[in-house]
Amino acid sequence: MATPIDKHRRSELREFLMNRRARITPTEAGLPDGGARRRTPGLRREEVAVLAGVGVSWYQWLEQGRDITVSSQVLDAVGRVLKLTSAERRHLYVLAGLNPPALQVAASDQQMCDGLKRLIDAWMPFPAHIMDVYWNTVMYNDSASLVLGMRPEIVQNCLIAFFTDPLYKARSTRWEEIAGSVVAQFRAACSEVPDDDGFRAVVEEARDLSPEFDELWQRRDIQPSGLMQKEFEHPLVGTLFVESTQLRVPARPDLSIVLHTPLPGTDTAEKLEWLASPEGRRGSMYPVAG
Repeated sequence: MATPIDKHRRSELREFLMNRRARITPTEAGLPDGGARRRTPGLRREEVAVLAGVGVSWYQWLEQGRDITVSSQVLDAVGRVLKLTSAERRHLYVLAGLNPPALQVAASDQQMCDGLKRLIDAWMPFPAHIMDVYWNTVMYNDSASLVLGMRPEIVQNCLIAFFTDPLYKARSTRWEEIAGSVVAQFRAACSEVPDDDGFRAVVEEARDLSPEFDELWQRRDIQPSGLMQKEFEHPLVGTLFVESTQLRVPARPDLSIVLHTPLPGTDTAEKLEWLASPEGRRGSMYPVAG
C-alpha cells in the first residue's frame, strides 16, 4: 500500500515529466514540428517513448506516477530526450525512487570559480583553501600561504603535502596526534567511490612517499570530515590555535572549502591580523623554516 510520501513523490514525478516534456519542441528533439496539427506545445508522450526506446504504455505509466519498476538506463534515456540538466537528472532519479547519480559540473564554470575565490579572500586574515574530491589544491588565500605554508613549489595535494612538506610538519605541533584523523577522513572519502582510479592514484603516491602514511592507511580507520582543531608554531608570531571546518559546495560537489577559524580564548585572531598586515608580510619575506 502506497504511503503518503510515495503518493507525493509520484505526483511530483508526474508533474515534473509533463512540465519538461512541454518545454522540448519537436525540432529540438529532431522531429518534424507537425505544424497546426499540434494542439499542445512540446513533445507528445509517444514521441518521448520512441526517442527514448521504451514502450509507449510504459512511459505513460511512468508519467502517470504508477508504481512500476524503473532502471537507471531507462531514466537516462528519458533524461536525454527531455534534455535534462545534471541537477534535473538527479531530481528525476529521486522522484522515481532510485539513488541519484553524482552531479556533473562544468569545469569551465568561471563565474563559480571567481565567486569561490572571492569567498576565501574575504576570509582573510584567516587561512582558507579549496580542494577537489581527491584533496588536490584548487586555490588558497594569502593567509593559507603565510600560516600553512601553501606554495606553488610543493605537491599540490593536501593529503600528500601533509605527510611530505617539511615546513608544514615543523609548524604543526600536533602533527602526530591528528595524522591518524587525516588518513581516516581521506579513507572515508575514498569509500564513497571505491572503484575510482583518482583516489587509488593519490593513495599509491602517498604510500610511496611516506612510510607514516602507509602505516596509518593499513589501520583502515574511518572518520567523517568536519571539524578539527590544529595548533601551529609560527616563526614570527608564535603559537596559533585554529579550528578547521570542511564545507561542501552544493553547486560544486566536486569541491570542498576548508576554513580555519581562530579558537576563542586565544590571541590567534590578533596574530593572524598582524601576519596579514604590511609589517607582517615584510617579515614573512624572510621565513624561518621551523
